[in-house]
Amino acid sequence: MRKIICVLALLVAASSVQAQPRPLTPNLTCNQARNLVLSRGQIVLGTGTYTYDRYVSDGRFCLRNEMIEPAFVPTRDTPHCPVGYTCREFELDFFGD
Repeated sequence: MRKIICVLALLVAASSVQAQPRPLTPNLTCNQARNLVLSRGQIVLGTGTYTYDRYVSDGRFCLRNEMIEPAFVPTRDTPHCPVGYTCREFELDFFGD
């Protein structure tokens, strides 16, 4: 009986956990999207129905082998809003081709 109660408690707890919807930049103003990135340091933003990316306020949120690259997203008032940066791996070209 005790096992059944524990299993039921776990099922209830698991079903109550819901994924938080990510903010969609087309529904935000440019300033709102930029402020989300700045206030959180890093955040995943939806840029369309099926598109998203992780945006950071600066290089502290990237891995050692990554560099920051300026990021622009569509917002309600600006088609190319500069929200911050994305982290991209270094691309080393040893052969110069």
